[in-house]
Amino acid sequence: MEIRRCNDEIEISELDPFLAELLRQIPASADPKGTTAAEQRLFSPPAHETETDLCKEWKLYVEPELRRLFQTATETVATDLQQLNGSEKTLANRVLRIPWKHADAWLSALNQARLVIAAKYNFSDAELGDHFRSPIGSRRDLSLFQVNFYGFLQECILREVG
Repeated sequence: MEIRRCNDEIEISELDPFLAELLRQIPASADPKGTTAAEQRLFSPPAHETETDLCKEWKLYVEPELRRLFQTATETVATDLQQLNGSEKTLANRVLRIPWKHADAWLSALNQARLVIAAKYNFSDAELGDHFRSPIGSRRDLSLFQVNFYGFLQECILREVG
């Protein structure tokens, strides 16, 4: 897999079918519905619950806008990922081209997905910091790989920004 900036796009080339499938899962992975811990992580109030007025205002004014921003980012990513749909009869590597103007949406959606997955599987800091863990022997292991892969993509996008 190679990631580089080409004119006004970020190009991910030599993308094998396994990694392409992990990318296709970003929108679903970023959805916190049904996972209380993920909802709490994404929409945590800015103060302790004893500061009821501040927490109420946050829930009333800030949280809906955060939800809208997260949804818009995820929709942008889902649209970009349509390039990876279609005939997958071969195991050929693919190319994904992300418009440069969508970089912020990608960073947001990748971060959402990482936070939701980490909350869903209750990964410890030690697990999240172990970037050399292998092999993938369970759904939980695959999810940890997914969190690390999404973090790697965020890092690559940020590197191209600089």
